[in-house]
Amino acid sequence: MRNHLMSLGIGLVMLLAGLLMWSLAGGVHTPVLSLPKIGVVLAVLGLIEIAITGVALVLPSSRHREYDL
Repeated sequence: MRNHLMSLGIGLVMLLAGLLMWSLAGGVHTPVLSLPKIGVVLAVLGLIEIAITGVALVLPSSRHREYDL
């Protein structure tokens, strides 16, 4: 359970950092990518992390199931 909470926290931090980069770094451009584009990618990765962790929290683990054969 602690690992899931850590993953949720990391996902939230990534999402917030990505949204901040997207909204505040509009005028900053690097030679390859602009910081707002990197912020969008970071926010999407944070959302994916949150979604995967949420599914792992909701679905029971296969290690704890008992099979009746």
